[in-house]
Amino acid sequence: MNFKNFLTTYGEHVSGYDVTVINEREARAAAGILFMLGMIVIFVGIGYGHVIAARVYLAFMFIDFTFRMFSPTYSPSLLLGKFVVRNQEPEYTGGLQKRFAWTLGWFVSLPMMWWFVVHWDITFYKVLICVFCLTLMFLEAAFSICVGCMIYKMIIREDPQHCPGGVCNIKQKDPIQIFNPVQKIIAIFTFIGLLAGIYLFLAKTESKTFFGEFLHEMVLTKSQLKIEKEKKLDAAFENDLDDDF
Repeated sequence: MNFKNFLTTYGEHVSGYDVTVINEREARAAAGILFMLGMIVIFVGIGYGHVIAARVYLAFMFIDFTFRMFSPTYSPSLLLGKFVVRNQEPEYTGGLQKRFAWTLGWFVSLPMMWWFVVHWDITFYKVLICVFCLTLMFLEAAFSICVGCMIYKMIIREDPQHCPGGVCNIKQKDPIQIFNPVQKIIAIFTFIGLLAGIYLFLAKTESKTFFGEFLHEMVLTKSQLKIEKEKKLDAAFENDLDDDF
């Protein structure tokens, strides 16, 4: 394959499609697998205090996205996804925008290889990048939302062919996709409830890690932080008095 073909083709030639495509079901399954493994790594790191799981996972992700940049044929996670959805009807999407999205994933995973695999140096903002990556995987796996594909569309300034979920096609929504008034109210209150629950959890619970402490301070106002610090100082002063007596 020459360089021109490398830039203009990615994926497989399928009858009825005028561009090379990949199976979106396999891509979503692979994103779900990587997201699940990432969540397991977080729980292992927090619960057991082991960093080896994070190092192995991030090294695997870097290798996986390296394969994806050149071809989806031998990407480990895509092969696992292919096995999981092997009995489902394929859903084809244009390959070029997916390669662009996965190339962005590779560029994000590259510094993480240095920060966490080669030289362990954890900070809040570096962890936040990992959380951002997991969020992108979740969006792709759960909702077929490919953020990298959206960026690709903005760069080329035209609709790519065969977008994930058919979002590039101009069409009217089917009746099943339209919210009635009751559904709108339920959805809005559910969303508000989720936000309120997250806020109350971060604001009211005592954090056990530096990451949790950072999030706790992020959701509080300056006056709330001042009151909280004063209460901690008063409690520490009372404890010192009790120890003296």
